[in-house]
Amino acid sequence: MQENQNIEWKEIWKDEYLKWICGFANANGGKIIVGKNGKGEIVGLKNSRRLLEDIPNKVKDILGIIVNVDLYKTENSDFIEIIVEPQPFPVNYKGQYHYRSGSTKQELKGAALDKFLLEKKVKTWDGVPVPNISVTELKSETFDFFKKRAVNSKKIDESILTESNENVLENLKLTDNSYLKGAGSFYELKK
Repeated sequence: MQENQNIEWKEIWKDEYLKWICGFANANGGKIIVGKNGKGEIVGLKNSRRLLEDIPNKVKDILGIIVNVDLYKTENSDFIEIIVEPQPFPVNYKGQYHYRSGSTKQELKGAALDKFLLEKKVKTWDGVPVPNISVTELKSETFDFFKKRAVNSKKIDESILTESNENVLENLKLTDNSYLKGAGSFYELKK
C-alpha cells in the first residue's frame, strides 16, 4: 500500500492532523495511518493505547464527526489506522474548511470555499442526506402500503410490487449515495 489521494502516513500523532481528517471528510474519505514513515515502513507508536481513546474523542469534539480508529499490532510495534468516511455536510476545523485534493490537504478560501459550501449546503429539507439511518431500519409495512396505493392510483406500474425497498427509494430519488434523503423519512422506523 502506498500513499495516495486516500491514504496518508504519519510517524507520530499530532493534533494538527485533525485538519487532514477534516480534509478527507470533506472530500472522498480516506485513511491516516499513524506509526508509519514516509516510505510506508512501520516505525511504531509508544502511546497507542492512549491514542486509541484520544483520537476518536478529539475528532468528535472538534470536528463533530465519528471516525473508525483501529489498532494493529505487529511483532515489533503497533500502528493505528484512522478511517474517515466522506460526509454529506461541510466539516470544519475551528472554522477552517480543509479538503483533500490529490495527495495534499488544502484549506479552502475565497471562491473555492464559496463553491464548496454551496455544493454541500444548497438543499431543501427533503434533499438533505440523513446519516445513520438505513433502509433496513424502515418498516416494510409502510413500503407495502405505498406500493399498493401507487398501483391503485395507476400512477405506477404493477411491477413495483416486486421491487425491493431499496430500489423503490432509489427510483424515487430518495437516496443520496449511501444516505437516505430527508424526504424518505416519512417512512416509519422499526421499533
